[in-house]
Formats: sequence, C-alpha cells, structure tokens
Amino acid sequence: MKKLLLVLSLTLSIARAQEPAAAKAIPVATRDVTTQLQIFLDQQLFGPGAIDGRPGEFVGKALRRYQRAHGLPDTGILDANIPLDSVFPVYTFYTLKAEDFKWVGDVPKEPRDQEKKKALLYPDILQFIGERYHVSPDFLPKLNPTLKLGNLKPGDTLRVPNVEPFNIEDLPPQALLPAIEEYKSRVIHIHRGNKMLELYDGEKLLAAVPITPGIMGGGHKETPAGTWKILGIATSPTFRWDKGVLEQGKRSETSYLLPAGPRNPVGVLWIGLNKPGIGIHGTSSPWNIGRTVSHGCMRVANWDVVRLSKLITKGMTVEIE
Repeated sequence: MKKLLLVLSLTLSIARAQEPAAAKAIPVATRDVTTQLQIFLDQQLFGPGAIDGRPGEFVGKALRRYQRAHGLPDTGILDANIPLDSVFPVYTFYTLKAEDFKWVGDVPKEPRDQEKKKALLYPDILQFIGERYHVSPDFLPKLNPTLKLGNLKPGDTLRVPNVEPFNIEDLPPQALLPAIEEYKSRVIHIHRGNKMLELYDGEKLLAAVPITPGIMGGGHKETPAGTWKILGIATSPTFRWDKGVLEQGKRSETSYLLPAGPRNPVGVLWIGLNKPGIGIHGTSSPWNIGRTVSHGCMRVANWDVVRLSKLITKGMTVEIE
C-alpha cells in the first residue's frame, strides 16, 4: 500500500495534487484511489470534472480549493485532515428504467436540422448514465466489464460512482428561478486563465467548478472581464443559434431556434448577465469542459450548473478576471 501511495503522489504532483490513502474502502489500484478522490471532491461541490479514474488538471485545482475553503494549507497534499473515508461506498448501482430511454433520441449535427426537433436529447443511453453520475462514458466499461454496454435495456444494472445523481427528469419546466434575498450578497469569481468558477459568501469559499471560457481568436469571442450582475436564471432554455452572434457578436439574417434538452448548446440552465449575449450555462458536451473554447460565455457541466443554481440568485455579482 505504501508503494502504491508513493506512485500516486508522484503521478498527481504533475497535476499539482497528490493521492490519499482511503480509510474504509481500500483501493487496490491507482485508478480506484483516483476515483475515490474525484468522488469525494464532487460530493463537496469542488468539481474535479467528469469522473474518469485518472489524475488531471481539475483534480488538483479542486483539491486545493477544498483545502482553502476548509482552512487547510493550500498544498495539494492529502493528509488526515481530509476525510476521504466519507466516500463509502465508493460505488453504487443504478438499474435502468423504461422511462430513461425517453431521454434518448437522434441529435442532428446541423442547427437547421436541430431546430426541427421537439427536444435535443442524449444520442445514446451511455451519455444519459454518464451525465446522471458525473462520469465519463469511456470509464463506464471499466466499471462494468461484464456488461454489453452497447446493448443496454431496461432492467440492466450498472456500477456507477457514488455521487448525487443529476436527475434530468426532475428539472423544472422552462421558467425563471425565483430570487433568494439572502443569497444576493454572494459573489461568483470567474478565473478565465485557470478555467475555474468560485462561489463566495463573504470570505467563505462555498464551491468551485471547472468552466470553459471564451478566448479571443480562431472565430471565438473572448469572455469579457469586468464586474457584472445576474439578470436571471432560466431552466430548460431554448437557444437562438446565429453564427454572426457567436463569432462577431452581431446578429445575422440567418438564425435557428434550438429546442430545450440536455444536448442544447447551452445545456439545461442559463444564468444571464447584464452583458448582452453573455452568461454562465450548461453544455451539450460535459466531457470537454476546460478542454475547448466557448463563444464568449462560460460553459459548466450540466450536473454542476444545476447544483450551483441552488446556491445563487438573481441580483448577485459576477466578477470575471
């Protein structure tokens, strides 16, 4: 076990974080230790990105922010101060239901064809499961080596990470969330260079999640620096797709109104700012958060943006640097 932890420490130091020893469920491989760490951070809403059993950039960033939030030295070194034993069991199980498959459907590539759909659903059931349990679909076969994941049906049971499920069927219909007066003094900090969003209540860091910001160049708009306000938080949003707006910030004569759904370009929730066309929102590609470039907005994994929406409100300040 000591040799394993030494290897893990050296591995995660590259990502500016080290792996912990577990107290209850003792891992037998590097992947299992890493997964336990990712699950722990996710449970605390210090998002490590999609759970995939691999050390990486956002695992280290999430760990450091967790330490900072709890008054621990910001070292990235895991020790007895971090209650990793709270992750028990490490995995849980989910049995597919017939109604789950109602969230799966054809997703055309072109906006003009997407506009004709009633909803933009998951292209396959693995993406439904992956988003529900914040896990990369590529990692699911490793967790379920005896299942034929290409032919799943109702009644099949899968091993999945023990995280708070993202239950898309429980999302409210298209609406604006009511304001919560006691949250208005909270502040969101956006760090474009670090690709991180942090939520503060005074000096207290409440949560931190990875984002995909916009960077100038290559046909993309830059996420604007400055101090802004949240104008409203919309659930199940539609999206007006306009190439001119996306690339130059100016409306063109050709646009398409894309229906709501988990594979809508802005995901399942829109947090609009008092900067026209700019917001914090979900995504149609949660596995790529922090690894691509947006068109000026700030993309967040659907499971993170929904949990974040329960801690924020209209009228809050958003600081982008």
